[in-house]
Amino acid sequence: MTTLIQLEIMRTLRNKRYLMFTVLYPALLYVFFISAYSGGSVAGGIPAKSYFMVSMATFGAVGAVLTGSAQRISLERKSGWVRQLRLTALPGRAYTIGKIASCAVTTLPAIVVVFVIGGFEGVDLSAAQWLGLGLALWLGSFVFAALGVALGYAAQPDAVQPVVMIVYMLMALFGGTWFPVGDSLKKFARFNPVYLYNQLASFVQPGHSPDIAAMAGLAGFLALFVAAAAHLYRKDTKQA
Repeated sequence: MTTLIQLEIMRTLRNKRYLMFTVLYPALLYVFFISAYSGGSVAGGIPAKSYFMVSMATFGAVGAVLTGSAQRISLERKSGWVRQLRLTALPGRAYTIGKIASCAVTTLPAIVVVFVIGGFEGVDLSAAQWLGLGLALWLGSFVFAALGVALGYAAQPDAVQPVVMIVYMLMALFGGTWFPVGDSLKKFARFNPVYLYNQLASFVQPGHSPDIAAMAGLAGFLALFVAAAAHLYRKDTKQA
C-alpha cells in the first residue's frame, strides 16, 4: 500500500493541470479578492485578508482531492488498471485507504502557497496558530478525499468530470468560499461539508475557540464518505 501511495503522489505532483488549477488558481483568486476589498473586512468584521486566506486554501484543497481522485479513478476504471490491481494481493480496503491518503497529501501545496501569500500580505497569527490552522485544514481535507473516491466509482467514467465540478462548485458557493454565509442560511449550511471545513479556522479569531460542532460534523461526513467509497468499490468489483 505504501508503494501505491508514493506512486499516486508522484503522479499528481507531475501533473501540470494539478499545479495550475489547485495551487496557482486559488493563490491568484486570493490576491484578486484582497485587492477587491482593499484591505477591508467582510461581513462580520473579519479582515478580508484572513477570511479569503482560509477560504482559498480550502478551495484549493477540496479541488485537489475531488478532481484529482475522482477523475484519476475514472480513467483507471476505463483503462482497466483497477481490474489489474484486483488481480494482485492488494486488498480493496488498502486500495481505498491508499487513494484517500495519497490525495490528502497533495492538498499541502494548495494550503501552503496561499498561507505564504497571506503572511506576506500581513495576516498576523502566532506560530502556534499558523501550525494549528494548517494542521486543521490538512486533516479536514481527508473528508473530501473520501468523497472524491466515492464519486470516482459512483459516476460513469465519461461523466465524472461534470459531476465533480457541479458538486465542487455548489458546495463552495453555499459553503462560505466566496462570501460569508448569512445567519438565515447557517442552519442549512451545517449540512454542507465545505462550510464545516471553513469553520475549522474560527479558533484563530479573537475570543473564539475551536468549533467542536464543525469537527463532529466533518467526522460524520468522513465516516459516511468512506463507507460510500468502500461500498461503491465492492459494487464495481462485482460488475467487473
